[in-house]
Amino acid sequence: MSKFKGKVAVVTGGSRDIGRAISIKLAKEGAKVVVNYNSSEAGANETVNEIKALGGEAVAVKADVSKLADIKNLKEKAIEAFGDKVDILVNNAGGLFARKTLQELDEDFYNLVMDVNFKSTVFITQAFETLMTEGASIINISSQASRDGGGGGSSLYASSKGAVTTFTRAMAKELGPKGIRVNALCPGLIATKFHDDFTKDEIRVKVAGSTPLRREGNASEIADLVAYLASDEASFITGVNYDINGGLAFS
Repeated sequence: MSKFKGKVAVVTGGSRDIGRAISIKLAKEGAKVVVNYNSSEAGANETVNEIKALGGEAVAVKADVSKLADIKNLKEKAIEAFGDKVDILVNNAGGLFARKTLQELDEDFYNLVMDVNFKSTVFITQAFETLMTEGASIINISSQASRDGGGGGSSLYASSKGAVTTFTRAMAKELGPKGIRVNALCPGLIATKFHDDFTKDEIRVKVAGSTPLRREGNASEIADLVAYLASDEASFITGVNYDINGGLAFS
């Protein structure tokens, strides 16, 4: 527990699955973690309790990261808990919400998907960048969908994640002179509630069978890559969108 000793991490959407795995991994390596959640207080508390059981420090903070007022409150709570310096920011919050064809889309659904997946990434980054100094790291969670357009009915999700991918490159250029690195992950089929809710079992079996490694990924594998990118071991890596999909697709 020394890689991130004395460092502070903020993880959005940290109540379950990938967000929980990232929060716990960073804490295991010594970081103090702000675990953001929106609807699942119980899940966020489970994440925090697991971190504390490991001897780490963490707090759960409720915030709808698609709303600027909530982002401001999240920043204030993070400062209150661990001081006015953030070393690691993970923009993980996001969602598909539903699979809809082009003719099923409406303005409200468009705003929901784009706000939660992209607007949140932009304005969370804007808020916390002011607390970051040389050596800090931002990791955005994009998606394989940003590469290939996603599965059926996920056009807005794929497009919002494509925006995250491009924003990552833009921020790497803008924040690089300050010594802040910005990278992203583009996960493929990962065994999470996301796919439990929105991907049929037969599709998951087919996709996993088409993957060179012949399986789904798991949240801990995403967390391991996040921890590497946040560390000094990746000190000359920025602006990269990492595919992590078992070889299913190459960028």
